Amino acid sequence: MRVYVPATITMLRQLVADGELRAVGGTAFAVTPALREAYASGDADELAYAAMADAARASLRLLTAGAEPARRVVVCADVDGVRLRPDLDDGAVTLPGPLGGSAVAAVYVDLPDAADAVRAAAEVVDAADLGDPDAEFTIGDADDHELAWYAPQEVPFLLDLL
Repeated sequence: MRVYVPATITMLRQLVADGELRAVGGTAFAVTPALREAYASGDADELAYAAMADAARASLRLLTAGAEPARRVVVCADVDGVRLRPDLDDGAVTLPGPLGGSAVAAVYVDLPDAADAVRAAAEVVDAADLGDPDAEFTIGDADDHELAWYAPQEVPFLLDLL
């Protein structure tokens, strides 16, 4: 199953150094039956984009400590043995274990110009989840920045440039 794992720059560094990524709580996002059902229309690409957007929003939660660069990171991978998480979001899944580097299909990372919007969104993501319209607007500002795509072999070079 194609999964989208919320991550951080530090987690990417670990992936490059160790050859594996440990998703926080084992949580990732995917095009699940519940996600398909939640959308009245949409092709496979649109549903995959929705799962990736859920992972990008979850990445904001990993940035709240402030020690990370203000960039959302999503690691896209193909994984077997994924379990559905109906107790969480429609697209939430649990990975069977650490994600091996060979499973990574692509990595998505914010460009530097998104830093201010991402930092602001990370500060209010919990309030947005609780329905605060101002916080949701701030999250939308971050969502306006598209994540840049990187092939797995480009990630070490990306990290060197940061």
